[in-house]
Amino acid sequence: MKTILTKITKPVLLPFWWQDLLLAIPRIVCGYLLTAEFGSAKFGLPWSPADNNLGFFEVAFWFPNDVADYGGIFAIAPALLAWLGAFSEAVGGLFLLFGFQTRIASFLVMCTMLVAIFMQQWKEGMWMMLPAMGFLWVSMTFLALGSGRFGVDYLLTKKNL
Repeated sequence: MKTILTKITKPVLLPFWWQDLLLAIPRIVCGYLLTAEFGSAKFGLPWSPADNNLGFFEVAFWFPNDVADYGGIFAIAPALLAWLGAFSEAVGGLFLLFGFQTRIASFLVMCTMLVAIFMQQWKEGMWMMLPAMGFLWVSMTFLALGSGRFGVDYLLTKKNL
């Protein structure tokens, strides 16, 4: 009997390997951008910009204040929600990059991008929402499909396919 984690991890395989390769490209690019450009500026990782002065897994000092400004539940626990959002971008992006626990990472990224779209960028207009919308679309795709053949998830579940 398969465990729940195995079911979540096992990717959907497309009929031809080249189809999985084409779909891996946006997953890899978006994962890289999330972890290297967006997440690392807010969350302490070894590749975070040195001038941000962030310790390992530390959130940028300004980010909880931004989260609190959203109001509602965000004002109740801004430090926790800022940490979760920054974690999902930085570590979730890394997981997407490698195709490791792709569906879980995609879900976290999807939640974060929905908050970014509706709570942060909505009032700024469509052009400002486009990056978050792009990450949202990619995360929704891989929430459904998993990593495909070109990810760690495939290697972990290969004998179960």
